[in-house]
Amino acid sequence: MDASFGLGEALVSGLVNPDVFKVRDGEVVTETVAARQRAVHALPAGGTQEVAIGPQRQEQPALTDAQVVRLVQLGRRIEAHFGRPQDIEWCLAGEDFQIVQSRPITTLFPIPAARDRENHVYVSVGHQQMMTDPMKPLGLSVWQLTAMAPMHEAGGRPFVDVTRRLASPASRASLLDVVGRGDPLIRDALETVIDRGDFIPALPDGGPGGPPVRGASAPIETDPAIATELIERSQASIAALRRGIRTKTGPALFDFLLEAFQEHKRVLSDPLSMQAIMAGMEATWWLNDQLQEWLGEKNAADTLTLSAPGNVTSEMGLALLDVADVIRPHPQVVAFLQGAEDDGFLDELPKFAGGTEARDAIEAYLDRYGMRCVGEIDLTRPRWRERPTTLVPVILDNVRNFEPGAAKRRFEQGRQEAQKKAQEVLEHLRALPDGEHKANQTKRMIDRVRTFIGYREYPKYGIVSRYFVYKQALLEEAERLVQANVLPEKEDVFYLTFGELHNVVRSNQVDDKLIQQRKDAFRSYHALTPPRVLTSDGEAIAGAYRRDDVPAGALIGLPVSAGTIEGRARIILDMAQADLEPGDILVTAHTDPAWTPLFVDITGLVTEVGGLMTHGAVIAREYGLPAVVGVVDATRLIPDGQRIRVHGNDGYVEILP
Repeated sequence: MDASFGLGEALVSGLVNPDVFKVRDGEVVTETVAARQRAVHALPAGGTQEVAIGPQRQEQPALTDAQVVRLVQLGRRIEAHFGRPQDIEWCLAGEDFQIVQSRPITTLFPIPAARDRENHVYVSVGHQQMMTDPMKPLGLSVWQLTAMAPMHEAGGRPFVDVTRRLASPASRASLLDVVGRGDPLIRDALETVIDRGDFIPALPDGGPGGPPVRGASAPIETDPAIATELIERSQASIAALRRGIRTKTGPALFDFLLEAFQEHKRVLSDPLSMQAIMAGMEATWWLNDQLQEWLGEKNAADTLTLSAPGNVTSEMGLALLDVADVIRPHPQVVAFLQGAEDDGFLDELPKFAGGTEARDAIEAYLDRYGMRCVGEIDLTRPRWRERPTTLVPVILDNVRNFEPGAAKRRFEQGRQEAQKKAQEVLEHLRALPDGEHKANQTKRMIDRVRTFIGYREYPKYGIVSRYFVYKQALLEEAERLVQANVLPEKEDVFYLTFGELHNVVRSNQVDDKLIQQRKDAFRSYHALTPPRVLTSDGEAIAGAYRRDDVPAGALIGLPVSAGTIEGRARIILDMAQADLEPGDILVTAHTDPAWTPLFVDITGLVTEVGGLMTHGAVIAREYGLPAVVGVVDATRLIPDGQRIRVHGNDGYVEILP
């Protein structure tokens, strides 16, 4: 709440700063009194004048605590009357408050619902999953039902409550370490809350802090057969899901899915899988930390992980180069694809010379990767199998920008660079004091990172594979509801939660007004920008980079893939609208695995959201693309077509003349 002496004109014009009061549970918890020397008063005959404030009043608050609390109570009544947060202007005449204006706040991010009146600190899941767009209710509820930690909803986005982890010193240190490596802005925002000392309850060291932040990090043998076994387990589980769901309809389908969700979580929480993931990640961190200490090299692991084997996401991008190789020799097919707008274009391809081969190549790609799409954690998003035209611009870029056999050459080039880098690092280490020991340690870590870092991408592939099976079954059920005249459109089920849809199937009745309200709410959520950290007081905390080692005017971010590159910035917010030329640098809001096919066409990457071990960063390193992520407002501050320089070692972007 802001307040000042005199008319509000002094605040609007910037003549004075306001007093700021923060109220919680009917008490003023913080009070900031602004020093001011002047105020604006009304003249009896009309107009205003500036008047001096006496020295004794300059340091006095504009309101007493009792008046602040009374004003908050009045504001709560106004908010309840309109049913949404309000921006309220008021004035105090004598002892009476007068409301001058009240208008809805459309950009205020809502607070997750809580069952208690305790303080809570929430971290955005979307910033970790590289998808900060709002999710439709069905997608969000399925995510909640299959997630490994409780998820809270606000503004159509999932958040996780980290309050208890922050309250316990032991779990706090672990949480800050992990989020700091992933996204320094989240860490800084959390430290901002902690440093205040008045919001997070204090638990004794070793007190309950929620589930462990990291996965099991028990020693694991560096054996490629471990990843192979884990993948086979996942594939067998998904095959069993497909077999079991075929005959399920009606309420029995939902009972089956609830059991399938438990199997989903069992596979994700497999201790061996968690150990394999952490083995690759911790080896990456060890190599970066130790090689910088011993050799002065920044981000050495970036080169050492080039073309790591068994990465299903990087293979996905290279496989689309192979599809382009099939299409490139056939001009009629290329010309047809340049005008393809209908998702039934695959059926038309055999009409052209080479079209059957082109169709088969695309179909084979979709058989392996068709369950993927941008924003794939939202089950309701259209998958590539459902909307294959999404891939056409990328295929055409590959046809235009590459020579035959590019996929194999790129992978082999990366493998050789990684091998050469490993040899150089080990040679330099052996020349140091105790060098043989350091070299042996490093060799073990290089072997470990190349064995397991590719598997890091597989669990997400398994998740979206399951999601597509769930979605197909639910849409078939939705079609039955349409045929029974319960729903006008099958996609209307996307605006119901899983439980609500279950009830509709049982009763054959639906609340049309609820669906319309959900549609309206979903549209409104697009206008909101989700914060990285949100408190139960409604405070959105962005975090900041505490750095002074970058050139003036540079945009600061997190370095995630080494190298420096100059090129033309291409601002792309929709993968289906991609139009890339050799040497372009992709600038976008966030990149989940579905963006990977674009990575083969670019020379650098800049995103607004991301972390060291998020999918886009992992693939950028495997492809050898200099990358800086977490660059706030990059798509707004960098004009499309602008030449920029990406510093992937030091974590900043320069806008060039």
